[in-house]
Amino acid sequence: MNLVVMKFGGTSVEDPAAIGRTAAIVAGRVALGKQPVVVVSAMAKVTDQLLRAAAAAAQGDRVGALAISSRLRSRHRDTAVALVKNSADIDELIAFVDQKFDSLDEVLRGLSAILELTPRISDLIVSYGERISSRIVAAAFRELGIDAVHMDARDIVITDSQFQKAIPQNALIEKRAQEKLLPLTAVGKVPVMGGFIASNEAGITTTLGRGGSDFTGALIGGALSVEAIEIWTDVDGIMTTDPRICPDALRVKVISFEEAAELAYFGAKVLHPATILPAVKKNIPVLVLNSRNAACEGTRITSLAPHCKSPFKSIAVKKKLSIIDVVASRMLMTHGYLSEIFAIFDKHQCPVDMVSTSEVSVSLTVDSNEKLPAIAADLSKLADVKYEGKKALVCLVGEDIRGKNGMAAQVFSAIRHINVRMISQGASEINMSFMIDEDDADEAVRSLHATFFKDPDPAIFDVEARKPLTASSF
Repeated sequence: MNLVVMKFGGTSVEDPAAIGRTAAIVAGRVALGKQPVVVVSAMAKVTDQLLRAAAAAAQGDRVGALAISSRLRSRHRDTAVALVKNSADIDELIAFVDQKFDSLDEVLRGLSAILELTPRISDLIVSYGERISSRIVAAAFRELGIDAVHMDARDIVITDSQFQKAIPQNALIEKRAQEKLLPLTAVGKVPVMGGFIASNEAGITTTLGRGGSDFTGALIGGALSVEAIEIWTDVDGIMTTDPRICPDALRVKVISFEEAAELAYFGAKVLHPATILPAVKKNIPVLVLNSRNAACEGTRITSLAPHCKSPFKSIAVKKKLSIIDVVASRMLMTHGYLSEIFAIFDKHQCPVDMVSTSEVSVSLTVDSNEKLPAIAADLSKLADVKYEGKKALVCLVGEDIRGKNGMAAQVFSAIRHINVRMISQGASEINMSFMIDEDDADEAVRSLHATFFKDPDPAIFDVEARKPLTASSF
């Protein structure tokens, strides 16, 4: 069976026209003898609006929260009516949409009474986006001749109870996927399910974190050992950098799992950072494709990519970071200092991107967030602490950077007019990173791109399509 997971992002299901394009793409795969399992996000911007409704309700603004819900109800109803013409099917679909929004309204009313938005309630509220969109997409597929069956992802994707960023339980997911999805695909049906949403073993709704629909697609792909995982978005693939910064950015035709994972973690938003992991375990290629330009080959991510003549594959930039400096001369030559520092970050569940150390000081970079004052307060019990915001991390990814003589000199010569705050080279063979002021990030990326992509390798990059792009892969 030629199983393939096809994940479609919010812009690929944002309105009737987009869903129609998505249906045509899925029908095309079926015509080629493929057996798709489809994962969809909420309609574009819906998750953000659900979060706004939740925040409004938690502040006691019941009227404002219900007004957002009402607008979302109308949007989903209008989309359903535009796509499904069979009277029995549309009546059933509208009843489903109304029932879900009635349920959402009850949650919002309750939240406006208790005035406490817990992670568990937040996950429940945002889950409505995928629960409703996947049902509408499945009905639209059937209307257009695809034998689709809606599946509730929460019955398959099982996680722990860490709400808002739950950890998948891979053995349970594999068992559920094989029990619930394989019998459908075996008889030619196309399962359609929401991404991002999951449940714990008690059946309580959880989510995989923002951008988690990609992760859902990869988890299902790994559980079913599919032949490919397709991530359909609104860009042509992974680019050499953000085309909003560099209009002459190029599509990367092929890249390794390791390189793609580095880019995803360090700012390239075309992929959720965790997407690569299930694919790596089963050696399943991942394809990043454009639902608005289905003829484009996109980017193919594989375990081993062909050799690239260019020094770098891509430049990622991650903004809204802070640098924390921890200085304590009394800790000179004292073992356990770093473990105490990192225990504090673990306590606050705050990941660290980059670390630089000396005998008496440690500098770390983290996402700027509301936890910083509390982290600094705990660190101040160990040492003198200060932190600076509005920083950006620039990451260059390529083959064997560590083994190329003079590479660092070329990089820092290209940005010699920009002050560099921290540098990381050598920790990874394929990654060179540095921290600068956020205001300098775009200029740094443009200078680096102009230096290192003047003569790109045509075997790796789509040099024929070097033209301004309107959408961003980052």
